[in-house]
Amino acid sequence: MIAYVLGRLVQFLLSLLVASVAVFALMSVLPGNAAQVALGTNATAEAVAELESRYGLDEPALVRYLDWLGGMVRGDFGTSYVTGAPITPVIVDSVQVTAILVVAAIIVAVLIAVPLGTFAALEQRSWVGATISALSQIGIAIPSFLAAILLVMVFSLTLGWFPSQGWMAPIEGVGGFLARLVLPVVSLALVQAAILTRYVRSAVLDVMREDYIRTARAKGLTRTRALFRHGLRNAAIPVITVAGVQLATLLVGAVVIEQIFVLPGIGSELVRAVSNRDLVTVQGIVMVLIVLVLLINFVVDLLYPVVDPRLRAAA
Repeated sequence: MIAYVLGRLVQFLLSLLVASVAVFALMSVLPGNAAQVALGTNATAEAVAELESRYGLDEPALVRYLDWLGGMVRGDFGTSYVTGAPITPVIVDSVQVTAILVVAAIIVAVLIAVPLGTFAALEQRSWVGATISALSQIGIAIPSFLAAILLVMVFSLTLGWFPSQGWMAPIEGVGGFLARLVLPVVSLALVQAAILTRYVRSAVLDVMREDYIRTARAKGLTRTRALFRHGLRNAAIPVITVAGVQLATLLVGAVVIEQIFVLPGIGSELVRAVSNRDLVTVQGIVMVLIVLVLLINFVVDLLYPVVDPRLRAAA
């Protein structure tokens, strides 16, 4: 088991290294002079040269990459060429907003999808199971941004139950924080819950056809008890995989939701940095998103042997 964890850790670190090289290379080959863009088209050659020297833009690419990589390891993402402010506080603040939104959305999605998907599998021949399956298909076809717009129209503009935009930190008021969190979380969670419900239903149906479930039924257990005692752990493996992929997808999908609800998340900061051509900030934000996605995959890999004893023995 220790060797398994160390192997996944090495794979995670190597993936981070390769990703950092790719991100830096892509940002470096973009056309245009970062210093010229930061100072504007009317800047003099002397001013551009001074800014390049101040931020090390005149250094060789390898030196700049190593400086950037070393800074990230220390938690320093550098200084914006456009605003002159440190990038790290901006990324930390925006990541907190996105993390709260994404984690809350995936928790709500799992809480909806697991019972509904399991019930739809157990009652697949009833009208209730067919209805759940049909509704999940409809939910998959609805984009998150459309769900967000519909929720705003109904629960904010028509009923006035929740604010339509803005953000409030928990320390500023728990009630206001939760009120502003409901609509964006539900917008993300509904679509993800529909996708996850389909996978839960499929996984449970596959497990119910296994020999050990039939053996448990032959020993006198009911279908539901046999599933909960012997089947759910095996059904959890594909569900964990899909949930991990969905969680990574939510990090990217949250960009649109943050724009609709005017949330100061990592997606909003990325859009602002791109529009201002603040390349060093874009570089840092993209790298943070990659780290989060790889970290999610790393945690999912570690959960496999924890859930399934057979995988733990193999590990």
